[in-house]
Amino acid sequence: MREEMRDQLVYREGEEEAEAEEEPQRCRIGFPNKRVVVGYALTSKKTKSFLQPKLEGLARNKGILFVAIDHNRPLSDQGPFDIVLHKLSGREWRQILEDYRKTHPEVTVLDPPDAIQPLHNRQSMLQAVADMDLSDSYGKVGVPRQLVIKRDASSIPDAVTDSGLKLPLVAKPLVNDGSVKSHQLSLAYDRYSLQKLEPPLVLQEFVNHGMHSYTCTSFPFLLAPSVSQLLNFHFFFPVVGGVLFKVYIVGEAIKVVRRFSLPDVSKRELSETAGVYRFPRVSCAAASADDADLDPSIAELPPRPLLERLAKELRRRLGLRLFNLDMIREHGTRDRFYVIDINYFPGYGKMPEYEHIFTDFLLSLVEAKYKKRSG
Repeated sequence: MREEMRDQLVYREGEEEAEAEEEPQRCRIGFPNKRVVVGYALTSKKTKSFLQPKLEGLARNKGILFVAIDHNRPLSDQGPFDIVLHKLSGREWRQILEDYRKTHPEVTVLDPPDAIQPLHNRQSMLQAVADMDLSDSYGKVGVPRQLVIKRDASSIPDAVTDSGLKLPLVAKPLVNDGSVKSHQLSLAYDRYSLQKLEPPLVLQEFVNHGMHSYTCTSFPFLLAPSVSQLLNFHFFFPVVGGVLFKVYIVGEAIKVVRRFSLPDVSKRELSETAGVYRFPRVSCAAASADDADLDPSIAELPPRPLLERLAKELRRRLGLRLFNLDMIREHGTRDRFYVIDINYFPGYGKMPEYEHIFTDFLLSLVEAKYKKRSG
């Protein structure tokens, strides 16, 4: 397999990929050589996955100190912080952060609570992408047709017929709160089985984005040429068929990795299969597709200029700097892409070399703020 098919892609807008070298102390041009204090408010699970020893060690070498925020004390009494990094839910926490932003405008809060909220609801999550209707010489980016069902499962078949959505359909929970349940998917093959689904949910048209079989060097025992055959094995592994691109965004930096997804559904399979089948989180870290022997037309990463334009516009429209996109290429095309999910502050610990990208990003925020004050 060609080497470029195996590599992950990382770049910043307008720059070529740079060699990541660990330095004892970053040279900070433009602001005093002081320690950067980052207060963090994360769940214990998120703290463990994100604040790994390698990240903390590299951060110390670059003059960055991570400090846990004490939830039993007023936020304004803690610090002083240069940056507040957070991923907690709840109306009370959002209000605490909003009040803190007003009284401490000198502190960068990643990211504003009000900007994060639309990503917690799949009805609004993809609206920014849909409004963009991005299309240029490098490709077209859209979202799958979808329908929101808030209650009454018995009404789903008629609602789907009236909307004109075509089977099969992917069913996702309406609320995206980062829990395991919020990432569980179902694939519905026939109209009448839709009544088995549990609202509130979003139904998306399934877009074929891979192939019916493949050769995987890492998971040879998980091969299944179709969803229906996979289901006959009585296990639900996502390491089959389709390819999903996880596009991580950290400020202006973008990194793309491949993940296995659900296989394509043929017309014959659709006509012969009935029911609703549930799957775990499809794009898990264990389902990496970077070492698989894939057809280059399927494994080829989305064009760099297209991703740069998409990321730049989404940062502006969403008002966020830490998020990722789940993106697929429609099977049989080279330049037709769909964004199927957006997540705030995703699992960066699963992103190769995230330590260098994230620490550089934090330093760039402080540098930019200092230059603005002194300029």
